[in-house]
Amino acid sequence: MSRRVVRQSKFRHVFGQAAKADQAYEDIRVSKVTWDSAFCAVNPKFLAIIVEAGGGGAFIVLPLAKTGRVDKNYPLVTGHTGPVLDIDWCPHNDNVIASASDDTTVMVWQIPDYTPVRNITEPVITLEGHSKRVGILSWHPTARNVLLSAGGDNVIIIWNVGTGEVLLSLDDIHPDVIHSVCWNSNGSLLATTCKDKTLRIIDPRKSQVVAERFAAHEGMRPMRAVFTRLGHIFTTGFTRMSQRELGLWDPNNFEEPVALQEMDTSNGVLLPFYDPDSSIVYLCGKGDSSIRYFEITDEPPFVHYLNTFSSKEPQRGMGFMPKRGLDVSKCEIARFYKLHERKCEPIVMTVPRKSDLFQDDLYPDTPGPEPALEADEWLSGQDAEPVLISLKEGYVPPKHRELRITKRNILDVRPPAGPRRSQSASEAPLSQHTLETLLEEIKALRERVQAQEERITALENMLCELVDGTD
Repeated sequence: MSRRVVRQSKFRHVFGQAAKADQAYEDIRVSKVTWDSAFCAVNPKFLAIIVEAGGGGAFIVLPLAKTGRVDKNYPLVTGHTGPVLDIDWCPHNDNVIASASDDTTVMVWQIPDYTPVRNITEPVITLEGHSKRVGILSWHPTARNVLLSAGGDNVIIIWNVGTGEVLLSLDDIHPDVIHSVCWNSNGSLLATTCKDKTLRIIDPRKSQVVAERFAAHEGMRPMRAVFTRLGHIFTTGFTRMSQRELGLWDPNNFEEPVALQEMDTSNGVLLPFYDPDSSIVYLCGKGDSSIRYFEITDEPPFVHYLNTFSSKEPQRGMGFMPKRGLDVSKCEIARFYKLHERKCEPIVMTVPRKSDLFQDDLYPDTPGPEPALEADEWLSGQDAEPVLISLKEGYVPPKHRELRITKRNILDVRPPAGPRRSQSASEAPLSQHTLETLLEEIKALRERVQAQEERITALENMLCELVDGTD
């Protein structure tokens, strides 16, 4: 009789746990818009949630520590004239978030570290180029200020947020509505899924489809795709009989799937959240009350079921914390922010370990907040892997960093004088640029204050003379 050998994996015993009631965010009117995005975005400083709003679209931004009941008058980010459909934090600046809307625009916002007194209504920049609603946003993983948007016009636009310019427009690749877009780890390729049932790998700088697979999942319902650490594509979709299905594909050989597994008959689209450090993919279905997670390896059957976190309440959306925002002292390997109808509940995924020491096998160096490239370097054809940081001492988010927009003068067609610099003056280090500007502003303000004080003294003297004259 053969003995079945249990597969060795440090992630076999990962378990999920909902945070205590006082760690949740209560009284938030989560958006009821029918759209298959996560409705929630989170980073080591802030939690952002798309909310119900009259007369336009809005989302709320809360500091992570502001748990408990949220005041009904808490300031919102309001600027869109139609519902907000997607939000995404900039990976290189924890105070910058982009929002996409039914009103055809993309707006980029600067969120202050302090709680604002009133609604934030003025974006740093508005990006206008789509002719229909914009439902997908994704920042470039390694290049500064590069943002991708995809709209109902079947067009993908890649923007330089620092100048407000369109870097690339992919307008003749997708014949129908785009369901998902994902960058690979260095931002050289895109994986897209579309209503025409085709999974495409695109080189955006060449506007070229590198590989494609028709009917990766045969059902008509939306498909999702993400790149894995090894360069494979992990997909979720539906069978012809409307069963949910997951797949793993090698872009160099799209004929046969590396793995294909049927799941269940629920009709919610499965949103995949992939962690490249552990190669675990977490599947969260909208309307489901569970999170299923699988480990992707290079050994058959390649996609290994680990466990399911179950709860009673269905999820309206889900936020996924970047690795640098996790508590490494508690062996936390993932943290989700589950949206209910009126609240947001953190869910922590943990690997049980007896030791209190830093577990370096669970936490390899992970992408940090520094970009590896400038936008123009990436556009010219350069690629670079993310700049990694160690989590051994824990991660402390940097203080507020301002996003400066330097719009080019479209009337001035002269070439720039001197050698071309990849770093704009506005992005120069604090000591070189911002410090000088601040000192000049302070000096000018002091001079203005001094002039005002002299003017007040002169007016008071005139008043005294007038009073003495009437006596």
